[in-house]
Amino acid sequence: MSMTVGKKGVKSDINITPYIDILLVLLIIFMTVVPMKQHDHLIKIPKPAVDRPPVNTPDESIIVDMDFDKTVRLQDSPITLNELETKLTVALSRRAFKGMFIRADQALEYGDIFVLLDIAKRSGATDIALLAKGYEHGPGGGSSKASP
Repeated sequence: MSMTVGKKGVKSDINITPYIDILLVLLIIFMTVVPMKQHDHLIKIPKPAVDRPPVNTPDESIIVDMDFDKTVRLQDSPITLNELETKLTVALSRRAFKGMFIRADQALEYGDIFVLLDIAKRSGATDIALLAKGYEHGPGGGSSKASP
């Protein structure tokens, strides 16, 4: 550190060269020491969960069919709309996956299918997929084969 007295007053200049030299030496020391340091931190990795299906879970999907004449079938057995909600509630309560399919004739109006959607939601279904059965009575009223 030096001080010079000039015409306009006292002027002090700090010589920062020794500070930069010390900083570079410390940087080199830390760069060489840190990779050699052993890290003794214990790491506990969880074991993967065993994939087991829930108990009493049937593997088949729940499918509710509605024909053009508005007859309803649950898993290919005829059922009334009053019985459908109770049977769906029981079937969905035994499953881990609360999904189901509603398969209906394409010639039906959406309001008829919406009744099934409403029953399915009240029964506890979270994922509901709509499947088209095809035109059993044809879009123009004629007869055609149903497609799966």
